[in-house]
Amino acid sequence: MACPSGCYPCGMQTPEMDRLELLSEVDALRQQLDGWANALPDWQAAETCRALVRRLGQRVESLRVRLEAPLVVATLGGTGTGKSALVNALVGSEVVQAGRRRPTTIRPVLICRPELGPEMLGIDPRTVEVVHRDVAALSDVVLIDCPDPDTTEADEQPSGTNLARLRELLPHCDVLLVATTQQKYRSARVAEELAQAAKGARLVFVQTHADVDEDVRSDWREVLSDQYTMGHVFLVDSPAALADAQAGLQPRGEFAELVDLLTRQLAGTAAARIRRANFLDLVAQTLSRCRRRMDEAIGPVRATQAAIEQQRTRLAARLAEQMQGELLASRRPWENRLLGQVAARWGLSPFSLVLRVYQGLGGLLAGSLLFRARTPAQMALWGAVGGVRAWQKRRQQQQAEQSVDRAVAGCWDAGELRSAAIVLGGHAAEAGLQRQAAEYQTLAAEAEQAGAEFVARASGELESLVARLARRHCGWFTRCFYELLLCAMLGVVLYRLGKNFFYDSWLAADPVGVFGIDFYVSAGFWLTLWCLVLLWLFSGRLRRGLRREIDVLAEQWKSPTAAAGVLVRLEDDCRRVEQSRRDLDRLEQHVGRLRRQLALPDGTLGHRRAG
Repeated sequence: MACPSGCYPCGMQTPEMDRLELLSEVDALRQQLDGWANALPDWQAAETCRALVRRLGQRVESLRVRLEAPLVVATLGGTGTGKSALVNALVGSEVVQAGRRRPTTIRPVLICRPELGPEMLGIDPRTVEVVHRDVAALSDVVLIDCPDPDTTEADEQPSGTNLARLRELLPHCDVLLVATTQQKYRSARVAEELAQAAKGARLVFVQTHADVDEDVRSDWREVLSDQYTMGHVFLVDSPAALADAQAGLQPRGEFAELVDLLTRQLAGTAAARIRRANFLDLVAQTLSRCRRRMDEAIGPVRATQAAIEQQRTRLAARLAEQMQGELLASRRPWENRLLGQVAARWGLSPFSLVLRVYQGLGGLLAGSLLFRARTPAQMALWGAVGGVRAWQKRRQQQQAEQSVDRAVAGCWDAGELRSAAIVLGGHAAEAGLQRQAAEYQTLAAEAEQAGAEFVARASGELESLVARLARRHCGWFTRCFYELLLCAMLGVVLYRLGKNFFYDSWLAADPVGVFGIDFYVSAGFWLTLWCLVLLWLFSGRLRRGLRREIDVLAEQWKSPTAAAGVLVRLEDDCRRVEQSRRDLDRLEQHVGRLRRQLALPDGTLGHRRAG
């Protein structure tokens, strides 16, 4: 059954829902931060970021301990700013020693209800003095009177100086009462400690000594406005407020507003809202620190990426040059393969028969020897000639296939890789990346793998090149051109033979004899010469097309992608750095949206600006 308001189920109180909501937000953000930190590469700047995230995790554990405890409100200010007097006035009795001239608070004093203790707040009991008071002002808050940050006095306590004790205590505080006077509001030491303490805490600014000092709140606001959102700045007279409380009088003036803030406005669900806002501020500050650290160190990483591209371009240019030379030197097997594909695509026609005869001319000559063989010795000679031809053909095919391997081996020699390792090792060291990724052994292994991949890719590209050229030279216009030229020559020869046989020798008025063997020899000579001319024209066309395609491929191989398999480990480190920087931007945007959505509704409390 739902509650009448419809907001929470029956039996589930609003504070419990706020606590669960805060826990879920803390856990979700911490998981995201831990995931981002664990994914960071081996990089010097990343080590700093991981350390910051670990420190944030410690603060998160402290926040978990204090989830159900009252708000911890601590004083922060220079010597003689009236912090102890302010605490006494808020409690309504003299619970700590106060003094205006010299520091009186050496050890932190924790003032809380009788049923509370430092352990419930995550504070080591040995670091504080505990004062129990059962007063209305402490119903929802715990007050801590902190030592002065601008003194270096040390007592016999093991915690050492005032400053050390203060820094140990401040991470456990939810709200800081920043007290100052006309003389102390520009203190550099106090400002420095405030900058450290304000991370993950809400701020309440109070000018004390209102009975003797001028109002410097506007000037104080101007001094701090660049780094802090200040909210309302209170002007109070702590001794007078304490005297009123001891006399049983109600608080007056701005001190009454301060008491109302601490006892009413920060009561109940406000604690969860303040802790949520403090946590988001702390996360934003941590991410801002990480961003600054990464931005300072990312320049050399990008220089390393540029150096990788330069080395790849150099290796690719060398590879393209070697490949072009090897392919042109062994282009005869590729031309024969191209000629065979053209003849196969052309089918059965006069000029395709010429192409097939030209391609298989050696086999025809060897076959003619077989018909003339009469003795076992001649048969053996025919077999030897055939074996030599088969061996030469196979050797030419192997040379064509191995031309890519020879080009890669000639490009990525030891000298080239050692030179690249020296250059990139220096860049990696300057960028704070692992130098093992740029060592010669790593580059040599990558080059071997990249070479094998390039051989497979280049062989496929060459096969595609041959197939593309074959299709191009099998077009109807090219085919008709060469077929017509050959058929014209055949037509002339056949016309002469037919006219001589049917007309000149039979039907003519003055018959002549039939052509003798001399005509056939002459006709065969000119027909063969014509076929050779056509073959020369056609093979030259194929050769020029193959040369152009090889040049195009060589230009494509000059791009760094031809050597993309080299330097991949170092490039992956650089890419992970860039990715982690982009992930950091997304985290900052997410935290920024949460801060805007979950911002406190009023402007009374101040906080440190992110960045």
